Amino acid sequence: MWRYFGPAFVASVAYIDPGNFATNILGGSQFGYRLLWVLLWSNAMAILIQYLSAKLGIVTGRTLPENCRAHFSRPMTIALWIAAEISAIATDLAEFLGAAIGLDLLVGPWFGAHGWGPTQSLFAAALVATIAVFAILALDLLGFRWLERGVMAFVGVIGLCYGFEVLLVHPNWRMVVVSTVLPTLDPRAVRGSLFAAVGMLGATVMPHVVYLHSALVQPRLRTMAVAPERPKVGLLREYLRFELVDVFVAMNGAWLINSAMIVMAAVAFAHSGLAAPTIQDAYRTLGPLLGRGAAVVFAVALLCSGLSSSTVGVLAGQVIIEGFLAIRFPIFLRRVITIVPALIVIGLGRDPLRILVDSQVLLSFTLPFALVPLLVLTARPTVMGDFASARRTQIAGWVSAGIILALNGVLLAQLMT
Repeated sequence: MWRYFGPAFVASVAYIDPGNFATNILGGSQFGYRLLWVLLWSNAMAILIQYLSAKLGIVTGRTLPENCRAHFSRPMTIALWIAAEISAIATDLAEFLGAAIGLDLLVGPWFGAHGWGPTQSLFAAALVATIAVFAILALDLLGFRWLERGVMAFVGVIGLCYGFEVLLVHPNWRMVVVSTVLPTLDPRAVRGSLFAAVGMLGATVMPHVVYLHSALVQPRLRTMAVAPERPKVGLLREYLRFELVDVFVAMNGAWLINSAMIVMAAVAFAHSGLAAPTIQDAYRTLGPLLGRGAAVVFAVALLCSGLSSSTVGVLAGQVIIEGFLAIRFPIFLRRVITIVPALIVIGLGRDPLRILVDSQVLLSFTLPFALVPLLVLTARPTVMGDFASARRTQIAGWVSAGIILALNGVLLAQLMT
């Protein structure tokens, strides 16, 4: 089993990225425990979606973008590629910005003591984060297992950090359970809670890892030996069974970490007097409230989240452009290209929290462009053969897509009015 652990954990990093920090802090500080149910249902959809993506990659031996190029018309493929690139750019902007903020929280005071301004300090942290991401990507040169282990280590650190934070805040566990299983919106601020809910959904079910997961399973697929006495179908079924466990464990781990973020924000910032606390506000508030250790642990978790998720975002961008356009694209060049928008935003001094939250809402709008092709392809016997999705799986998938589209439609109508 341990040999098959890894792909889903790499994908799960996108579910606990800096965008989640921003939306969960916003949701928890403004609405308390009320929106915990959004994470539960988002996680259920994430388990289904990520498994289907892995299944498509395992059965066909192709990534989702490659399957789109093979089975859809060229105009449709180009349209899907454009939507995928938008989601990849928005994702990488949020994730890299989060890494820079996390590092700046830890070393920014030192820069400030030497006369640096906030924008200069954040820009310097971004440059250091760039080098760190290049170093993490270099692990892949040693083999796919090394990169997976590195990312899993980051996930472990984030989980330990938030376990520590929850122990410090002493939440009302009864309210936590009720809010997790009972879907509600704040009747006093329906529009605000809906915006936060859609942002949390966009931050939890990420389109770029829907594409990426179908690629993460390929290295193991290539190393599986097909013995003469053992049919290929049997090997594929075994791989799918192990990957389902991988997805279930990794996605539920990400759900627990996300829930811990909201619980911490609900308790720590409920009476802080901050209407919409930024990540920097959260860091500054945690110190006086829970001690210096809580603030440092928060910054370390954010840094680990940003570095690992930015790495995953670069991998996803490479899979997207190579799969849709059938070209070879160096991964380090992809990192250089995607870093430019983030550095521009930081250099202009834009509000990081606003950028993070807006990017997650944008992702919820681009998600159907990844989800619908995935559902269509995995349901086709001509693509999947005997592994085509069962009727109940198709229903669950289309219900998930319908919920996402409905929430996006309501949010768009509210934004227009």
